[in-house]
Amino acid sequence: MRLCPETVVQRFFVKSEKEMETKMTAKNRAAFMTGLNKMEIREVPMPAAKEGQVVVKLEYVGICGSDVHYFEHGRIGDFIVEGDFILGHECAGTVVEAGKGVTSLRPGDRVTLEPGAACGRCEFCVTGRYNLCPDVEFLATPPYHGCFENHIAFPAHLTFKLPNNVSTKEGALIEPLAVGLEAASVSGVTLGSSVVILGSGCIGLMALLASKAHGASSVTVVDVIQKRLDKAKELGATQVINAAETDAAEALLAAADGKGADVVMETAGSTRTTQQTPFVVKRGGSIVLVGMGPDDVIPFNFAKLMGQVASLKTIFRYKNQYPKAIKAVSSGLIDVSGIVTNEFAFDDIAEAFRVNIENKKEVVKIVIKI
Repeated sequence: MRLCPETVVQRFFVKSEKEMETKMTAKNRAAFMTGLNKMEIREVPMPAAKEGQVVVKLEYVGICGSDVHYFEHGRIGDFIVEGDFILGHECAGTVVEAGKGVTSLRPGDRVTLEPGAACGRCEFCVTGRYNLCPDVEFLATPPYHGCFENHIAFPAHLTFKLPNNVSTKEGALIEPLAVGLEAASVSGVTLGSSVVILGSGCIGLMALLASKAHGASSVTVVDVIQKRLDKAKELGATQVINAAETDAAEALLAAADGKGADVVMETAGSTRTTQQTPFVVKRGGSIVLVGMGPDDVIPFNFAKLMGQVASLKTIFRYKNQYPKAIKAVSSGLIDVSGIVTNEFAFDDIAEAFRVNIENKKEVVKIVIKI
């Protein structure tokens, strides 16, 4: 496992002695997962920008469900945390150094980072499906460290400048929004579509915002946590259903006059909700599985799916969505500012993870202010 920060700090664009002094005395700290449910902040070397890279002083990093899962269980499928590990992949900040050959960015630019660096050479990369690249290096996916740290060196071509009217807190939410946009795009949401979203965590809410931006006429959100459903309603859901209080499938069909929804998105990563999808999709409709569940094998009623002549699709992360996501937020088409429910200082990151784990009914999205 390797650490991205290096020991030598290259200095570019130094405009004053004060700025040079700041660069020389700046420190870099990173939050390491040192075991299950254990977090420790340590000082690490300052990164230097290699050719084609920039160094970004991070300002906000979101806690993703995958971060929490690694923190609690130490693995997701075949991805296993071995040794001390830095989590975090939803981030934004300000460029402080540009390496050789970088012309699109300069110090002072506010940016968000697309966390997966693909090889650029395989059949998937050259056909624009770089999310399927087998050699992708994705932040906070073992063995690659994440970005819960003060500074990070990162490829300039995956570092996107934020418009003046988009904050770095909003910039840290571009990554989960890209997942929502990918789900809406792959599932075929279009003007007038009826959409059902199973799960109203951060990704479910982003799928809600993306579906509305794609022109959905109705979006129904289902969950068992009322606070998340209240947030979905606040963000524009046409209807919310608490599955802990009623039969979700029956309620969904009743709301659709027994016909089902054009598009059903499973974002909870739950075996039960995955199994419900063919019973609530409309004939000829589309199901897209977004959430990653804990079970390797899920019993599924394919006979029902075939009878509906519905399509079953999956997504894995996203591709070519960052520019769209940034424009959507900047133009006001999508407002992500209401997603965050909790904010913690960097020094309190261990407490932030504890709150995320122990207060699931109260938390929708936590961000860390670096």
